[in-house]
Amino acid sequence: MSQALTLARPYARAAFAIAREDGKFAPWSDALAFSAHVAADPRVSALLSNPQLSRGDAVTLLTPEAAGETYSRFLGLLAEAHRLQLLPEISGLFDQLRAEAENVLKATVTSAAELSADELEKIKAALRKRFGRDVEVSTAVDASLIGGAVIDAGNVVIDGSLKGKLSRLQTALAH
Repeated sequence: MSQALTLARPYARAAFAIAREDGKFAPWSDALAFSAHVAADPRVSALLSNPQLSRGDAVTLLTPEAAGETYSRFLGLLAEAHRLQLLPEISGLFDQLRAEAENVLKATVTSAAELSADELEKIKAALRKRFGRDVEVSTAVDASLIGGAVIDAGNVVIDGSLKGKLSRLQTALAH
């Protein structure tokens, strides 16, 4: 996985530079997400590694309808370098670069039960206050947490789940 990220990084930076120059972060992000999703499908992945598939056909297969000529040329460059399988990593790295440029923190809140809109807004406000940045929050539900939530905000993980508290209590009692 780290090798794939290493190989994908220069392509993600190049895509980001083009998007920044054109002022089109969102369309590039959407196009990369689409292409990455299609390329990640096992059937498409097998097709992309087939030497009988032409570069043009591969680019056509992976290009969303709304994408511009510059994006198609970018995919053509990836096809020529045999790097289309890196699209999921390129898309993820592009989104990280975009979030940094737009000063947005992406966080995932995993809770034991579905959060209400009010609870989610309070978490967003607390994260904005703590990190001094705009926050985009995605949610997930994991009943094994028993109660509470785990917030993963990049390099910071805040474990406020009952499962985590019980685990810390068990460790403290064992010592």
